Amino acid sequence: MYRYDSTDQQLIDQRVAQYRDQIVRHFAGELSTDELRPLRLQNGLYIQRHGPMLRIAIPYGVLAAAQLRKLAEISRRYDRGVGHFTTRQNMQLNWPKFEETPDILGELASVQMHAVQTSGNCIRNITSDHFAGIAPDELTDPRPYCELLRQWSTFHPEFAFLPRKFKIAVNAAAEDRAVIRVHDIGLDLVRGDDGDIGFRVFVGGGLGRTPMLGKLVRDFLPRRHLLSYLEAILRLYNRYGRRDNMYKARIKILVQALGVEEFRRQIEAEWCELRDGPTTVPDAEFERMVRHFAPPAWENLPAVDLMHTSRLRADKAFASWVRRCVHAHKTTGYAAVTLSLKAPGVPPGDISDAQMIAVADLAERFSFGEVRVSHEQNLVLADVRQSDLYEVWQIARSHRLATANVGLLTDMICCPGGDLCALANARSAPIAEAVQQKFDDLDYLYDIGDISLNLSGCMNSCGHHHVANIGILGVDKNDEEWYQITIGGQQGNAATIGKVIGPSFYAMEVPEVIGALIDVYLEQRTAGERFIDTLQRIGVEPFKARAYAGRDRRRTAKIENAEREVVNA
Repeated sequence: MYRYDSTDQQLIDQRVAQYRDQIVRHFAGELSTDELRPLRLQNGLYIQRHGPMLRIAIPYGVLAAAQLRKLAEISRRYDRGVGHFTTRQNMQLNWPKFEETPDILGELASVQMHAVQTSGNCIRNITSDHFAGIAPDELTDPRPYCELLRQWSTFHPEFAFLPRKFKIAVNAAAEDRAVIRVHDIGLDLVRGDDGDIGFRVFVGGGLGRTPMLGKLVRDFLPRRHLLSYLEAILRLYNRYGRRDNMYKARIKILVQALGVEEFRRQIEAEWCELRDGPTTVPDAEFERMVRHFAPPAWENLPAVDLMHTSRLRADKAFASWVRRCVHAHKTTGYAAVTLSLKAPGVPPGDISDAQMIAVADLAERFSFGEVRVSHEQNLVLADVRQSDLYEVWQIARSHRLATANVGLLTDMICCPGGDLCALANARSAPIAEAVQQKFDDLDYLYDIGDISLNLSGCMNSCGHHHVANIGILGVDKNDEEWYQITIGGQQGNAATIGKVIGPSFYAMEVPEVIGALIDVYLEQRTAGERFIDTLQRIGVEPFKARAYAGRDRRRTAKIENAEREVVNA
């Protein structure tokens, strides 16, 4: 993984000192709350429903074991012993004390971490595939390109005050696991006709109030021109992006307003002024980045480990875990392991300080000291020997990190929602727990098969509900929490925005509605069909009809229960 040099460390240390001074001046009355706001946001500090929230950057989702230990220590000392991993591979602390945030940033800097540009109208944390560098289907390791973009974008003065936040994702695999088409810029590494590495460039993706998929603006961009081309896009956005209306300020609105052809023409015109200039990246710089991501000392292992095979036959629970949580590795004898953060009764993406320590221990013992954060809010050990899988499973299970539900209905993406977030219209975690309780039978989940369910507490779509097979969105109706259901969304190469099926449901109805949708699938599927396949084949109407069929009955029951409670009172 990338290691800071003296310049990197100096920049972060100076930023901590600067921020500490800003907080001191604020408490001394020299910086007003309004004056401090853009400064604290540049350092990842929000004010949420119950107090501050600090978002910590995890560039392209890669953590050293020592860094995860530091996060555990910080969460225990300055928070409530819990961290939350987001869809952008960052971590959020939801209960820090405002006055202690400079100390937290100082602690982070001691292990080459920071919270820079995790908020504000700037280029945010660069994200990528959690299997980067080990995936059998990847063209090349995308992490050196992510690191190049991180260094280019951090503290870039021209892009510190964009019209709105700006997100970039990089993919290098045959299957897009970084969801590049729902980002402001999505980069897909490809090989050109001459054999050179370059990028397909998508612009204008994003979810939120107006969900859109990114548009292809270039089939092939030579890698040496990566920074100058992105600079051309950002200059165009900085110049013409809406600043009068925050709901129309994202680059996707500019792309839509101009049309992709005109937008592409203007990018090319801007790029003509920049290409072959100082931002052209020489091969030597790419080679320097690649050296930071040299493969670990993989051993020459047998293709099949006989003890592993024997345990698969003997232990059904272990075999189920391997089936869902163990993934192919490009190096013979190794596997990648997903440590699930979706145990029943725990908000998806949450991890305790004790669990962080356990994962750090596992990484050091079994995976060269490195941990990955996935877009789906789980953790990954990228380099586990097959012969070690049984021991890893036993240890992970003892820490509630081995729920064998990866890719299944209860492997939900979920934002913190109204329990913590000031922007949320409704709570997310209680709905996730209710769905977990309804579908708590693993055999039933295995029968349902691959399906995605995502929850967002508001239209900002931090839970990415638009690109789930089943999406749940919290809405406010007369100061009550209601939930809108979308179906038909998906991630990957065939990324699709889901469609709303109709009027929203109250909270108690949601698990039953999800059950009704699943029942239609189980009744209508043909051999080998996933939920999304059946939905695309038979259309939305059968699902919609079943979802609303019992609505009157449920509403009547709700009224009767309320009347009964009044009488009993």
